[in-house]
Amino acid sequence: MSKKIFGSILILGFVLLVIVYIVKVSNDKGNINDDSLAENPKLVVGIVVDQMKYQYLTKFWNHYSNKGFKQLINKGFIAKNNHYSYAQTSTGPGHTTVATGTYPSVHGIIGNSWYDKNFKKSIYCVEDNRYKTIGATGNGGKKSPRWLLTSTLSDENRIATNFKGKTIGIAIKDRGAILSSGHTANAVYWYEGGEEGKFITSTYYLDSMPKWVDDFNDSRLIDNYLVDWETYYDISIYNESGSDDNEYETPFDGEEKPIFPHKIKDIATNNSSGKISYSILASTPFGNSLVADFAINAIKGEQLGVDNSTDFLMINFSSTDYVGHRFGANSKEIQDTYIRLDKEIERLLMYLDEEIGKREYTVFLTADHGATDAPGFLKENKIPINYFNIKNWKEFLESSIKKMFGTKKIIEGYSNEQLFLNHELINKLKLDLSVVKKKLIDKMQDYPGIDNVYSSENIFNYNEDHYLRLLRNGYNKNLSGDIVYTLMPNWTYPRKGSTHGTRFNHDTHVPLIFYGKGIKRGATNRKTDVIDIAPTIASLLGISSPSGSTGDVIYEVLD
Repeated sequence: MSKKIFGSILILGFVLLVIVYIVKVSNDKGNINDDSLAENPKLVVGIVVDQMKYQYLTKFWNHYSNKGFKQLINKGFIAKNNHYSYAQTSTGPGHTTVATGTYPSVHGIIGNSWYDKNFKKSIYCVEDNRYKTIGATGNGGKKSPRWLLTSTLSDENRIATNFKGKTIGIAIKDRGAILSSGHTANAVYWYEGGEEGKFITSTYYLDSMPKWVDDFNDSRLIDNYLVDWETYYDISIYNESGSDDNEYETPFDGEEKPIFPHKIKDIATNNSSGKISYSILASTPFGNSLVADFAINAIKGEQLGVDNSTDFLMINFSSTDYVGHRFGANSKEIQDTYIRLDKEIERLLMYLDEEIGKREYTVFLTADHGATDAPGFLKENKIPINYFNIKNWKEFLESSIKKMFGTKKIIEGYSNEQLFLNHELINKLKLDLSVVKKKLIDKMQDYPGIDNVYSSENIFNYNEDHYLRLLRNGYNKNLSGDIVYTLMPNWTYPRKGSTHGTRFNHDTHVPLIFYGKGIKRGATNRKTDVIDIAPTIASLLGISSPSGSTGDVIYEVLD
């Protein structure tokens, strides 16, 4: 055999060996028995900040520590162009959308409250009189997720782990805690203010309060927060927000002006009973501190993250919303609240590192909606703004209907920019429902501030456009109204403070950060949707997405 042929055979043999090696490695990586598939985080912490505009991350960046928001972003993954893709941007729908990976049109939580066609009254999104309060004497525990139509991410984790993985939900607001945590949560706790100042729950979850919760409530740690609210840093360096003394904010009861310092203990006792009302703390950054305290105690008390069955801890920081509504998005108060929230995030991460392990947990952080700026602030700075008076609007509608049909009772209920018609009365009067709708829509369309008006049938028949798609995503055919209307971009309800609930970017654009085990470092500017959170975490854990999920995995996030 010639040397040339022998050399060719050697080369061919080497190439074949390389190919075999590559195939083997590829097969090994794709082997479904790979142990790495079972190495899930011990704990998933879902943080939802109430009324957090995306720009609060960038606007206050220079005041944040390196171990709070900055650590999540610099060592995690941030989606910079993350939005809600429906119109009714409020707390109940927001938390539910995060948890279910789908829109209100599917999960059924179409507002914080809505008019119910069957009960003929307005219902609250977590009300349930079948259950009782645990932990306090009032009725604040008559709650459950009964109106939630689909499973949540943590529900799917409970099923996947044969109910060995726990779910605990915590918030100031009952709806924030309950709707984030789903149907199968081991326990959900929320804040009862008033004269008791306790975290409570419902008999839907528990028959009695765990000792660690009683110990927390009995410790009266809450009294440590009845102090003057002064800015964390010198107020003179809060250059990113407006003047402290302005006309766009609502002072606390008993205050002459909405300015620092806020005398929280004095405000708490400013009532006819002379007793302390702990409700005030929800409207201060100390409400978030109290939630962080309780969350840290829950990790220890519930023994979260101690075994290989992934647990869920759902935390809602609600006080940002109360502060925003009272003082507005450009206030010193909202800036200080986010600076202080950054410290609570830092404290929580440090505790997780120590107790669970630095690479043993996964965090996602988002918000339930954004916020607009205070209307007075916008108007002063030449941004077009008008006020929509809902009382005058209803009077106009009812007067018009009475003239057209002889009775104003044609409208049975109002909620979330929707009208609910009295079908029984319309039939009794022998009126054509479609004709009634058309006459109403024609009359409504000409009212100042009204943008578009749709009937329940036509909302799905018009040509597709961006805002109509958002309206459809928030509309449930079985629950929503007969007629839906929208306001023009420069029209709003309140005159002071921030609000939300529209289909516009200031309400839909919210943060989305992933951090910890299984998460790559990085960022994306492509548009993502809040409904993508649940399927992304489900993919990380190797479990089913929630039953109604319509989101996509954000593939760039996963390691």
